[in-house]
Amino acid sequence: MFKDIAVYITYEILKLEKGTHLANAVEFFIYDTQKIFFLLTTVIFVVSIIRSYFPPERTRQMLSHKKLFIGNVFAALLGVVTPFCSCSAVPLFIGFIEAGVPLGVTFSFLIASPMVNEIAVVLLWGMLGWKVTLLYIATGLVVAITAGIIIGKMRLEKWVEDYVYDMKTVQCVNPQILTFKERIDYAKSYVLEILKKVWLYIIIAIGIGGFIHGYVPQDFVTRYAGPDNPFSVPVAVLLGVPLYASCVGIIPVASALISKGLAVGTVLAFMMAVTALSLPELIILRKVIKLPLLAVFVIIMTVAIIMVGYMFNAIL
Repeated sequence: MFKDIAVYITYEILKLEKGTHLANAVEFFIYDTQKIFFLLTTVIFVVSIIRSYFPPERTRQMLSHKKLFIGNVFAALLGVVTPFCSCSAVPLFIGFIEAGVPLGVTFSFLIASPMVNEIAVVLLWGMLGWKVTLLYIATGLVVAITAGIIIGKMRLEKWVEDYVYDMKTVQCVNPQILTFKERIDYAKSYVLEILKKVWLYIIIAIGIGGFIHGYVPQDFVTRYAGPDNPFSVPVAVLLGVPLYASCVGIIPVASALISKGLAVGTVLAFMMAVTALSLPELIILRKVIKLPLLAVFVIIMTVAIIMVGYMFNAIL
């Protein structure tokens, strides 16, 4: 249905000539815009209802009673399926530390949550297929668990800002018991709230994807980041760090890059760098951890993401 609408608007209403760069870019833009906003609205609505039963306080209580290795695995899995509002990142970090959750377990959650969130999984599945999606989920979990275990083993608690241990947790979800109708109303309002915040960024991201799809030549991408370039993965990671986008925003760009011949592993490394190592995210994280711990986090994540990219390029 989305494809038919995109074709109709591009060639019947806008009267663009088939096969031109502009037509290809516009068709891609219209198609992806419909698809992403439909999936995004549906998933946010469902997740918001789940969210109303699952406040951050409950998450902290569950993690604080887990052994180190089990806690890392559980925290990473929880990061995939547990939705939190945008104000939760720093307060949730503080809450984990305050509740006695090990530092490594906390990082496993914070790494997995942006890298493999439920919205990104649905959109990635719709654009790149279930095989790539499952590989991405598995890889994101392995990175989150491994990085959390390494950070935990290094015992770096002294590099958490002192004030973190004294602050009280800020909760974003009211844990009061709600009726089902109230949960539905909450989900509707949250969908509108999120769409108001992200719609422009999604449109920009889809526009970039459309431009790449329609105008960037095949040989341009493969020349600098193709399978013959041994440094394509590190280059992709370095390009991803300065950018700021969620998985939702970066997936249209990733889809366009893959369609132009960029290796899947290189694209996934780019996605992971954007979502887990972006400069804005590191600036926010710096508010609660000291520079040495931030540096350790960046080094571990960079090495892990590069290894993942090379692994995917080797097996796909």
